[in-house]
Amino acid sequence: MERILVTGGAGFLGSHVCERLLARGAAVRALDAFDPYYDPARKRRTAAALAARGVEVREGDVLDREVLAAALAGVDAVVHLAARPGVRASIDDPETSLRINVLGTLSVLEGLRRSEVQRLVFASSSSVYGGDAEPPFREDAPANQPLSPYAASKRAGEHLCATYATLHGLGVFALRFFTIYGPRGRPDMAVGKFVDRALAGEPVPLYGDGSVVREFTYVDDAVEGVLAALDRTAPGGGYALCNVGGGASASVRELIAAIEDAVGCPLRVERRPPAAGDMPATGADLARARALLGYAPRVSLAEGLARTVAWARAERAAHASE
Repeated sequence: MERILVTGGAGFLGSHVCERLLARGAAVRALDAFDPYYDPARKRRTAAALAARGVEVREGDVLDREVLAAALAGVDAVVHLAARPGVRASIDDPETSLRINVLGTLSVLEGLRRSEVQRLVFASSSSVYGGDAEPPFREDAPANQPLSPYAASKRAGEHLCATYATLHGLGVFALRFFTIYGPRGRPDMAVGKFVDRALAGEPVPLYGDGSVVREFTYVDDAVEGVLAALDRTAPGGGYALCNVGGGASASVRELIAAIEDAVGCPLRVERRPPAAGDMPATGADLARARALLGYAPRVSLAEGLARTVAWARAERAAHASE
């Protein structure tokens, strides 16, 4: 039986990864600091549900050397998803983003070096492409002009992973995710925020004119990318990097229209100034992911939004009855 540690395991992507690993017979340990970036109670409810299904949930920070060493004991590989997300949050508080994302990743890599664990999947971001790449983004694009501290922190994490793979014989796969959405999605992300406010009858915030374009990736597809990368890591396997996207892009205006279709009513829009640090457009070239991972996204934006709205409605009904 494969034994996997998932850092950030009570978070959005982490919890879905834990569920899928369980479903395929792995022994799963989740480590989460329950960071207050958004309401920790959400993650604690998720952690309790994971524990009830058989995940070994541990509370702790990857920056704590003793906690991390104990979490690494007896595992075969690590999926490192723990991070301080958010472009705007990183502009407001860059020190926290850099500490968690860069020093936290360094701590995990040092933990691997000190242990017998030599396989790692690292969550990076499409934000790293910054201002010097044109979509669809290819992994060999320069990525030398990050537009936010968050983007810079993820690029630094990639460099650290590549360095440790070379120096210490690790097998590391870094994945650049493109705007993941779906059930249990982060409340600060556009899809989760828009759906929640639409169901509550509240206006949705629109930064700028809505022309910003994003590639949206349904969480099930992102999980497929993680599992494929995990299966292709091996001790001494070196460093590899792939995009993980949803296969299609949409502007924020188009996203709002698609959510209106999924919800079944028009959304009230609240105009706001353009947001600092936002890339004008993202889009993933998936050729390398197809070649190295056999990756192919399956869930369209319309289908993914329908599933997300159905989940959000069920959540609202459940909490209304409490």
